[in-house]
Amino acid sequence: MRRRRMLHVLSLAALASPLSGKILQTAWAQDTSHAQPELPKQLLTIVSHDGKSHEFHVEIAKTPEQQTVGLMFRPSVPADGGMLFVTAREQESQFWMRNTIAPLDMLFIGGDGKIHHIAENAVPQSLAVIDSRGPVRATLELAAGTTERLDLRVGDKVTCAALGTAE
Repeated sequence: MRRRRMLHVLSLAALASPLSGKILQTAWAQDTSHAQPELPKQLLTIVSHDGKSHEFHVEIAKTPEQQTVGLMFRPSVPADGGMLFVTAREQESQFWMRNTIAPLDMLFIGGDGKIHHIAENAVPQSLAVIDSRGPVRATLELAAGTTERLDLRVGDKVTCAALGTAE
C-alpha cells in the first residue's frame, strides 16, 4: 500500500514538473494530425469606426464538435481568414487556448452585430479563460495582431450571413 501511494505521488510530481510541461507543449505544437478539416467559409465584413470595410473569408463552426475543436492544432491563421463560432442565442462565452498553437485575437460579437469585447494576442497553449464579458451571439477568431493592425474596436459592426447581419 505504501509503495502504491509513493508511486502515485512520484508520478504526480513528474507530471507537474516544468520539464514535462515543456515536453507536452512541444509535442502538441508539432502535432497537426488532430486539426479538423477546413470548414465551409463565408464572407465576413467588419466596418470599423472610421468607415473602412475589412473583408475576411472565415470558416463557420456550427456543430458542438466543430466548435470544440475550433482552430486547435492549426499552425497558422491566414491574414484574411479566421473562424466564426455562432450560438443560437446570446449567451456568456468562454474560450481557452489549449491545443491551439497559433496566437489569436478573439472578437466577441453581440446580437446586434457589434463587437462587444476584444481579447488580443491570446497565448498559444494557455489554459487561461478568455471571457466575453457579457452575453454575445458569436465569437470571431482571427490571426493575432489583426485587431491592432486594422484598428478594430469595440462597437465596430460585423456583417455575415451566418449571423443574419449580411447586407
